[in-house]
Parts: sequence; C-alpha cells; structure tokens
Amino acid sequence: MLKAIAIIAVVLAVGLAGVLVFALTKPDTFRVERSLAVKAPAGAIYLEVADFRRWTGWSPYENRDPAMKRTFGEPAEGKGAIYAWDGNNNVGAGRMEILEANGPSKLRIKLDFERPFEGHNTAEFTFVPQGDATLVTWAMYGPAPFMSKIMQVFINMDSMIGKDFEAGLASLKKLTEKQ
Repeated sequence: MLKAIAIIAVVLAVGLAGVLVFALTKPDTFRVERSLAVKAPAGAIYLEVADFRRWTGWSPYENRDPAMKRTFGEPAEGKGAIYAWDGNNNVGAGRMEILEANGPSKLRIKLDFERPFEGHNTAEFTFVPQGDATLVTWAMYGPAPFMSKIMQVFINMDSMIGKDFEAGLASLKKLTEKQ
C-alpha cells in the first residue's frame, strides 16, 4: 500500500515538474488581435469605441453581468477617459483609461484587471479606411507573468480572448453599418 502511494506521489511530482518546466518555455509577452472590415466611416466607428459609455451597445463583456457596477470618469471620451467595472466572476473587476486618442485612426487603452486575476495590459483599436469600408483591429497585449504561462499550458488564450474580440467586432459592425 505504501509503495503504491509512493509511486503515485512520484508520478504526480514528475507531472507537476513537467508542467512547470513547459510553462517556462512560454513567451514573456502575449498579443491577441482580431480584425474585421466594416462598411462605415472610420469616424463613426471610432466614436463608438472612444466613449466608454457606448460600449454597452457592442462590447461582448457588457452583458455577462446585468448587475455589474460601472463608474465613468471625466472626460467622458477620448484621452483621459476612465471606465471602472466591478461584477461577477464572468467579468471580474478592473479599470480602463484611454492613453492615446488619435481619432479617427487609433485608440490605446491602459487595461488593469483586479480580479479574478491581476493583470496590466494594453488594448488598442486601429481604424484603417479601405475604400467604402474601414478595417477595424482590436488588439490586447502585455506581459505574461509565470502564473499566466502556467494557465497557457492548459488554456489557449488567443482562442479564448480572440472569440470575444470577434463577437465584439461583429456587434460593432452591425451597430455602425445600420447608422
């Protein structure tokens, strides 16, 4: 009996060591990016993203907790605009601040997550006119600390976050193309 427990303990220890070593091979940074062509002027799309109060109309994260508490700072939009949220485990808690607002071509946002995991990343939106459409790109990038690397062993972050970005861009397309 003790021999069986010892064998199981050794197997578990080797497995855990393997996961930790594999996690160390993951990159120190990450980037998730999705793009979509939208048949609307860059300026119209930009306005929906540059004003955090408008995110309820298109962001895939806004409907995950109907009771989510939202706080908006001044200015209401553009550089310096702030949005903080506190919700259930589906949305967690955090804060965004627009650091760069080069309308209607680019927005760069400081994105700080407090829970369920602490994280400090950058979100970026670019709007590139292409004939009668605008190529909208939503990206998020930042450091990948060791705990993030361990999660990446089991979860494909690009697929998980990318799916949300695709849904958000599709909603933004639907919203702005009908205006």
